[in-house]
Amino acid sequence: MSAAEWLRGGGKDTVTIMKIAIAGTGYVGLSNAILLAQHHQVYTVDIIEEKAAMINCRKSPLADKEIEDYLANADLNLTATTDARSAYRGAEFVVISTPTNYDEKKNYFDTSSVEAVIELVREVNPQAVMVIKSTVPVGYTEAVCRKYHTEQILFSPEFLREGQALKDNLYPSRIIVGSIAGDERMRKEAERFAALLKEGAIKEEIPTLLTNLTEAEAVKLFANTYLALRVSFFNELDTFAEMKGLDARQIIEGIGLDPRIGMHYNNPSFGYGGYCLPKDTKQLLANYNDIPNNIMGAIVEANKTRKDFIAEQILERRPKVVGIYRLAMKANSDNYRQSSILGVMERLRAKGVEIVVYDPSIREERFQGHKVIRDVKEFCSICDVIAANRLDETLSHVQEKVYTRDIYFRD
Repeated sequence: MSAAEWLRGGGKDTVTIMKIAIAGTGYVGLSNAILLAQHHQVYTVDIIEEKAAMINCRKSPLADKEIEDYLANADLNLTATTDARSAYRGAEFVVISTPTNYDEKKNYFDTSSVEAVIELVREVNPQAVMVIKSTVPVGYTEAVCRKYHTEQILFSPEFLREGQALKDNLYPSRIIVGSIAGDERMRKEAERFAALLKEGAIKEEIPTLLTNLTEAEAVKLFANTYLALRVSFFNELDTFAEMKGLDARQIIEGIGLDPRIGMHYNNPSFGYGGYCLPKDTKQLLANYNDIPNNIMGAIVEANKTRKDFIAEQILERRPKVVGIYRLAMKANSDNYRQSSILGVMERLRAKGVEIVVYDPSIREERFQGHKVIRDVKEFCSICDVIAANRLDETLSHVQEKVYTRDIYFRD
């Protein structure tokens, strides 16, 4: 059986134990570290000592059921450290999963953390194969290979959900690894890295695709932009239904019975958010530059329109106090970066509405200047309207106060 046939077939071979380093311990970095540490010696690197200490005590710094379970109970060869040099030295693979936040002024991801890792690895371990898993602009990895005069860099996109990151690595929808076009040595390294990911997974038949570097980057951005498109579509359907006094659920279920559409990823919300979709859609739109497009720009604008609409619907109730019930974008997550409800809060604040916040994950007394209330009964009693992007049973006794568009009580 050829390597290509083995990859397509989803086979798993035993791979010699090796040292692997992971730069970054967010959802991507930590879930990959745990996946690989089942069979290999893995070192995770973070700049925050408290996070490294938690991981070494087998406690998760993130809200993720599988990560918590595996750290506590699995047999892992995993060490967290803030000493990047020692972690990278001697590693066969260095996986880069550092943050790449989107710079609104430059219309470009801030890739400085990625390049800082590349520079240090080149200094202490130039033989290591680096695998970028941070999201980057289309064409970035080829450009950075030229900048540092190296072919030792692969790009492997991640398709993880916050709060289910390890589960999505254990049961991946697909594995994609990009290498420099025409470089057979690096293509074999891409095969080798794909084998490592398969080795740690529970799922047996995993579709695997080896591509060129830039095509792998494009897969990531186009995939997330399509998801944002789907969220925007169902949100605009929901807007139509609310304005016309229709039952959005009946409409969604009616069209979802078409197998080409399906009953998935269709729950209305206050807008798409989280760490990936907002920045990835904007980056892809920036990559289009002078390339003709209509849909890409419309997806970004649709999300703004949705948040405007949600704020207007809340304001129509003429509340004096609006309660924000949980900031996280998704259920079972503690991550509220770029959460759509933050955009709704901005719009309400601009209209002079008093806002209070209930979120057990917030330790401070105030969030963005708004009072944080820790007792849910007190929170419910003082609010005229409670805005909840995602519902749970906690608010069942004050349904008349709740404004939500959550139909299915899931993400």
